[in-house]
Amino acid sequence: MASLFHSILHLDQTLGIWVASYGTLIYVLLFLIVFSETGLVLFPFLPGDSLLFAVGALCGSKHLNIAVAIFVMASAAILGNLVNYSIGRFSFEKAFGRRLLRLINPKYIEKAQQFYAKHGGISIVLSRFIPIVRTFAPFVAGISKMPYRSFLLYNVAGGIFWVVLLCLLGYFFGNLPVFKTHFSTLLLLILGFSLLPMVVGFVRNRKKASKAE
Repeated sequence: MASLFHSILHLDQTLGIWVASYGTLIYVLLFLIVFSETGLVLFPFLPGDSLLFAVGALCGSKHLNIAVAIFVMASAAILGNLVNYSIGRFSFEKAFGRRLLRLINPKYIEKAQQFYAKHGGISIVLSRFIPIVRTFAPFVAGISKMPYRSFLLYNVAGGIFWVVLLCLLGYFFGNLPVFKTHFSTLLLLILGFSLLPMVVGFVRNRKKASKAE
């Protein structure tokens, strides 16, 4: 776990090593990471926002092709959510679904359910920018039997918007001297900003609970 955290914190170095080691196969690795983080509920800890930003920065330094990177990761994000939705919709009431839930922290499901209940279908777009919720929102949408056409629309729009926005931010700003020198700090700030809605929601729920008591 410590090595994983170190790799995430120093994604600029990690990705540079991967490019040097695997060449164009790096696109396959990026696809698998994004697909796993968005499509498999057992991997909410994989990098999301920080990965996209770091890939964008690597594209800005001409180590990767920005158009190919965006296409690959947007495809992974969209397909990942489709798989996640399908698992929730078609497997939840079966033995497989019940066994799967035993492996998941119930607080993650609860947070995603609250987020989905509050924002409805648009939660599929908004959740792209919130770690953990991003992984469980499509699963909860499937459990809730959200209409497939509506889910597909929000999923495609959210996946493309998420990947394009963060990759382009990394592409244009990731190689600026001030950011390049403090890249690890910048990734922590991105992670902190992504978690901010969850922190605000937690504080609000605590206040409501205190008033109720």
